[in-house]
Amino acid sequence: MSTSCRSCRTGCTVIAVAVSLVLGVIAAFLRITAAVTVTPAFLWVLLGISVVYLAVVLISSALYRKGCCEDLCSIVNALLAGILGTVLLSVVLLAIEFAATSILGAVLTGTLLFFFFLTVTSTACLVRCFFDCND
Repeated sequence: MSTSCRSCRTGCTVIAVAVSLVLGVIAAFLRITAAVTVTPAFLWVLLGISVVYLAVVLISSALYRKGCCEDLCSIVNALLAGILGTVLLSVVLLAIEFAATSILGAVLTGTLLFFFFLTVTSTACLVRCFFDCND
């Protein structure tokens, strides 16, 4: 563990985006082949998780100690993009019904899961950064 936080690089954010992109593409493929269907209950759960997550990030940012990680902005930007993308696409998919094998529905579902996994993976980067910084 270092006290200078030099280990919090944008590499973690790049890895988070890459992993989320792979999982989003897999989800889109599974949706287009009708192997996986997305129910409204699932969309409501993702919407609720994202809204609560946004509130938690807002509260935790008010309690945050300044001066820990130098690359914290890239992680927080990825986290906020994931949250807002999940909220937006959940609302769009709740408002518009798509056929099980619809190409547009598969693309939107894959993008929704990309943003949701981006939220999860960038949270892991944030925890790693805080853990390295708080020796």
